[in-house]
Amino acid sequence: MADLHFILPGVTPATGGAQEVGNKAWSLMLMAQAGLPVPPAFVLPTAWCGRSEPALVRQTLAEGIGRLEAATGLTFGGARRPLLVSVRSGGAVSMPGMMETVLDVGLNTDTVEALVRLTGNPRLAWDSFRRFVQGYAEVVSNLPTGPFDALVAAALVQGEAETERELDHRALRALTLAMLDCFRTLTGAAFPADPQQQLAMAAEAVFRSWDAPKAASYRRMNGISDNAGTAVTVQTMVFGNAGGESGAGVGFTRDPATGARTFYFDFQFNGQGEDVVAGRHKLRDNDRLRLVLPAVWKRLNDICHTLEVLFGDAQDFEFTVQSSELFMLQSRRAKRTDWAALAIAVDMVQEGALTPAEGLARLDGIDLDAVVRTSFVQPVPATLATAQIASMGVASGAIALDPAAVKRMTTEGTPAILVRRDTVTSDIEGMALAAGILTASGGRTSHAAVVARQLGKVCLVACPGLEIDLDRRQCGIGGTRLDEGDFLSLDGNSGAVHAGRLALLTERPELALAVVAGWHKADHGKAKRRPRVARPG
Repeated sequence: MADLHFILPGVTPATGGAQEVGNKAWSLMLMAQAGLPVPPAFVLPTAWCGRSEPALVRQTLAEGIGRLEAATGLTFGGARRPLLVSVRSGGAVSMPGMMETVLDVGLNTDTVEALVRLTGNPRLAWDSFRRFVQGYAEVVSNLPTGPFDALVAAALVQGEAETERELDHRALRALTLAMLDCFRTLTGAAFPADPQQQLAMAAEAVFRSWDAPKAASYRRMNGISDNAGTAVTVQTMVFGNAGGESGAGVGFTRDPATGARTFYFDFQFNGQGEDVVAGRHKLRDNDRLRLVLPAVWKRLNDICHTLEVLFGDAQDFEFTVQSSELFMLQSRRAKRTDWAALAIAVDMVQEGALTPAEGLARLDGIDLDAVVRTSFVQPVPATLATAQIASMGVASGAIALDPAAVKRMTTEGTPAILVRRDTVTSDIEGMALAAGILTASGGRTSHAAVVARQLGKVCLVACPGLEIDLDRRQCGIGGTRLDEGDFLSLDGNSGAVHAGRLALLTERPELALAVVAGWHKADHGKAKRRPRVARPG
């Protein structure tokens, strides 16, 4: 098992680091070694991406599963205590949302009943099964999402529910069985029942997602080599959808838009991680987290400090709470605006976490003369709606309802605001060209919102009352009907959305820039005082 790397208590991290096991698994190894709560896992290395033999992958997966069974006391495919796993991607350099994940692997019509017996929670079992069927269909079998989304919508109507969280176990069972029938209709074959086959196919799909168009676009835009490949992490499932004291979240140790030292997060009770990062849902449980689970809330705030000490930088991390127990699923260097990067570097030097030289290194590649915060000239017209702020600043542009419209408008010299129902990372090329992004759903920590911040784009999400009519190429906000091409203005400082094109004001972070100038001056002085070394000949 030389090619397998384990994330288990007492196991030393891989010697090859993130290059060998991917950034996600590497961070898990370090967190586990530091005593943070990490579910047991194992990793197939990046070197296997696109270059591994199917038979060897299956054999290695079976060996890895055996170690997880020993560590957890559960059995993969077991009839009484079933082990379920997630199959996650992870390149050496983090690429948020650009590759695929398959959750709840190991479920079938037998093990779902075993999960009911194990947990006493039929809703958890059937909710996990329906998530697995849809996720497997889309990621592994490459089936269209439309037919499965239609089944979900029909179940919500029949159950008189606003979201899937309101469906009981009977409705979820009926929905899952309908999805299994849909899978058979679309593929001509039954949904695979063998957990080992499910696992092998999921791992293959995650390796394959390295070459997905959105992943290739992200690498091209960020100068990442196409040859690096992704690792595959197989991790014991923990269930954020286990009831009222469970949930999933994404947190930042500092505000990635402003750099302020505050716990910045999104959380969804009774949900799994994809509910938070996929950008398809409005997230409303942030305030409830600290009220309902105060011990978890305190632990998360403490972990923010632990992670910054462990990794030496502001972090973006994913976590799950199962029945009031906290688990860490990932940590990575937080994507941030240039304004936030400057503020974080200055604060961390002043806190003693970095030296001035390290602070300067963190700002390498940022044009400090171009770091500004923008606002609108007052007075401004009436606010159409107030959305959640995912990335600061302001922007005015013509409404574009898809990436193709963004490209057309910008080619013609018109700035564009990408207006979508939800933030999806497949929109990345349109996001890169747009002046700003506005969505009807999603959260501040969804993968697409994270990418928008990294691109320096104004991004507002979960805009109330935003409706989009693609057939008529129109959108409605706060009762105002707007055509594609009409101008819209987004205020990433207040969350306000305004009709029309507004004039801009700019502000520079003068105090922080003065501190950095002092670092440069001190560093230059040290360089002048360094003795010269005589060179031969």
